Amino acid sequence: MKPAIAIVGMACRYPDARSPIELWENVLAQRRAFRRIPSERLSLDDYFSADKSTPDCTYGAEAALIEGYEFDRVDFRVVGSTFRSADLVHWLALDIAAQALADAGFAEGENLPRETTGVLLGNTLTGEFSRANSLRLRWPYVRRVVEAQLIQQGISLEERLAFLKDLESQYKEPFPEIGEESLAGNLSNTIAGRICNHFDLKGGGYSIDGACSSSLLAIANACSALMTEDLDVAIAGGVDLSLDPFELVGFAKVGALATQEMRVYDARSAGFIPGEGCGFVVLMRYEDAIVQQRRIYSVIRGWGISSDGNGGITRPEVEGQLLAIKRAYRRAGFGIDTLGYFEGHG
Repeated sequence: MKPAIAIVGMACRYPDARSPIELWENVLAQRRAFRRIPSERLSLDDYFSADKSTPDCTYGAEAALIEGYEFDRVDFRVVGSTFRSADLVHWLALDIAAQALADAGFAEGENLPRETTGVLLGNTLTGEFSRANSLRLRWPYVRRVVEAQLIQQGISLEERLAFLKDLESQYKEPFPEIGEESLAGNLSNTIAGRICNHFDLKGGGYSIDGACSSSLLAIANACSALMTEDLDVAIAGGVDLSLDPFELVGFAKVGALATQEMRVYDARSAGFIPGEGCGFVVLMRYEDAIVQQRRIYSVIRGWGISSDGNGGITRPEVEGQLLAIKRAYRRAGFGIDTLGYFEGHG
């Protein structure tokens, strides 16, 4: 049998699921978390149109959203200014990574081989809070546009200045002032770095953006790093909180959103309904997990990565997907006819 990777810890936070057990129970019970997007996340009055040709609008009105999540910054010893300067994805990822480590028997990072523990995290575009915060720096453009209209309407200089001063205050109020921690708190690559920083990990930490495959790419790269012994423990997974107009309207314009229910692996498949969440696994070489008497949830024996060559940028190609599957089976040393259960991204 070829060398393998053991999953020794797991944690997640998804819509209607605060743990892997709750997530699995939802799957077994066929519960769905898709609901109409609430106004505090997106004003459908501003962005929804059933007419797919309407500019700057989405025809999708549902999503799966996390409700009631709060990050305990006191427990994680995060000062208020740092907390407010960072996108929520940073804190959700740190929280779930900590839970995964605790589940693996490394609570608070205790007994971790810090020199050879790394973090590989899948994420695209950081999070919606980062994109919203950037609007603060667009005020000069907004001011010029508004002032030009005021001048055209014959508004006096004194009245313009008073109006624009009040408007600036209202416009900037929702967005935190840019400070020394703002850049690090709103980048994707520092999400993994923040986890490394909190647990004093020195094996490396970085984010991977492979669109919908980002989390599995992070796990595949973590497995490779463990097999080459660059790492002894890997925290791998992904986080996504980015259901804002940029993403929802963007998906709508490429026709990716479902207008009815999703039909995964179905000839009638016509899009997906978006969601958000975070999940991590803690990985070790199988032999090390056995020696350390770690609880093993599952064993990863093969993984494969491919791309579609000169196929469509937004459309997966059958040949590319088949190549990844073949590479995973070849690495595992299994015949493709031995498959007993299949789960995938549809």
